[in-house]
Amino acid sequence: MMEKKKGERPLDGYRVLEMGQLLAGPFAASVLGYFGAEVIKIEPPGSGDPIRTWRVMKDGVSLWWHSLGRNKKSVTIDLRTPRGRKIARELALKSDILIENFRPGTLEKWGLGPADLWKDNPGLIYGRISGYGQDGPYAAKPGFASVCEGLGGLRYVNGFPGEAPVRPNLSIGDTLGGIHCVLGVLLACIQRAKDPQRRGQVIDASLYESVFNLMEGVVPEYSGAGVVREPSGSTLTGIVPTNTYKCRDGKFVIIGGNGDSIYKRLMEAIGRTDLGEDPRMANNAGRVVHEKELDAAIGAWTSSLDSAQVLDVLEKAVVPSGPIYSVVDMLKDPHFNARGLFEEVQVNGEALKIPAMMPFLSGTPGRTDWAGATVGQHNDEVLGELLGYSSDERQTLSRDGVI
Repeated sequence: MMEKKKGERPLDGYRVLEMGQLLAGPFAASVLGYFGAEVIKIEPPGSGDPIRTWRVMKDGVSLWWHSLGRNKKSVTIDLRTPRGRKIARELALKSDILIENFRPGTLEKWGLGPADLWKDNPGLIYGRISGYGQDGPYAAKPGFASVCEGLGGLRYVNGFPGEAPVRPNLSIGDTLGGIHCVLGVLLACIQRAKDPQRRGQVIDASLYESVFNLMEGVVPEYSGAGVVREPSGSTLTGIVPTNTYKCRDGKFVIIGGNGDSIYKRLMEAIGRTDLGEDPRMANNAGRVVHEKELDAAIGAWTSSLDSAQVLDVLEKAVVPSGPIYSVVDMLKDPHFNARGLFEEVQVNGEALKIPAMMPFLSGTPGRTDWAGATVGQHNDEVLGELLGYSSDERQTLSRDGVI
C-alpha cells in the first residue's frame, strides 16, 4: 500500500468553482478536490444539492454525500436571482477552474458563460458537462445518464441476445462524463501553463460521448466489415474462452482462458487435455467456432466444485480467474485493504468508510480532508474572507433568500 502523505498535492493552489448538482459535475469536482484543489460548491439555499437526500440515509443525510461532497466548501447561492448571479460571477473571477453541468445555454442566459467571464478572467478553464454536448441537434435535450448510455452504445451490447438491454445498477454515464471532464481540465491546465497569455478554454464533455469513447472496435468493425457487435450475455464476442461460470455452491466465477498457452493450461487444469491438444482449437479463431463446446466443458467442471476450489485450482495453473464481489466481499478482501481503497472519516462522531479515489500517485497522493460539508457551512468564510462581504451584508442576503 502506498502511504498517503499529508503534504503537497498536485492541484494545491488551484481554486475550483463547482456549479451543478447531482452526479457528473460534482464527481468531476470531487476528483479535483481530492488531489488538492480548493473546491467551492454552490448549492441552492435550503436543502442544497439533491444528492444529499438520495438513496441510503443516516441522520438525515445521504451516506453517498459524504463521499461525493468530500473536500468541498459549501456556499448557498440562489442563481435564479440577479444578486445570486452577481456573487457567483465574483467567485468565478477568483477561480482557476469552473465546473458546471447545467443544460447548454443556461449559464449564458444568466450572463455566466465563458465569453462573459473571460472578459475579466481570461485564464479561466471552463469545464462543461451535458448529456449531448454544447452544440448539435440534440444539445437542448435533457441528458440523463440512463438515456445517454443507450445512445452512446453501451446498453446495446450489454445483456443477453433477444432480451431487454441490461443496466448496471450504477450511473456509469454520469461518472464517465465526470472523468472525461477532469481529463480535459488537466489537459487545459497544461496548455495554459505553456501559453504566454495564460488563456483558458472550454472543456465540452458529454455523457453520451464519454460512453461512446468506450466502444473499442465497434465503429471500425462495422465500417470496414459491416459487422454489428451484438449483446453477448456474459461472454465477449470473438474472444474464447472468457465467461462467467456457476459453481457447486451457487456462486459464479470469471475465467479468462483466451490466450493460446493459457487455454492449454486451463484445459489441463479441468482435466480436458483432449480439448487442449485439439488442433481445431489451437488458436482463438478456432475456439470461437467451438465456443459452446468449450463453455459446456468448463461449466461442467466448475459445477462439480465449490467456487473457492475452482479458483484455487486455476490460481495454481496460472489461469486468469476471479470471484464476483459485492461490497461485503470488497471490505473484507486483504488486497483491497492493502492497496488502501478505503478511507475512514468521522461523521457525527462515528467512523464511516468511503472509497479512495484513483489513481495513486507515489509522490503527491490525493486524500480526503473532510467528508462533506453541511449546507452553507462555508458561507461566512467564502463570502466574508474571499469576497469581502461584511457581516451585515451577509445577513441581508440571507434574510432575502439569496444565500
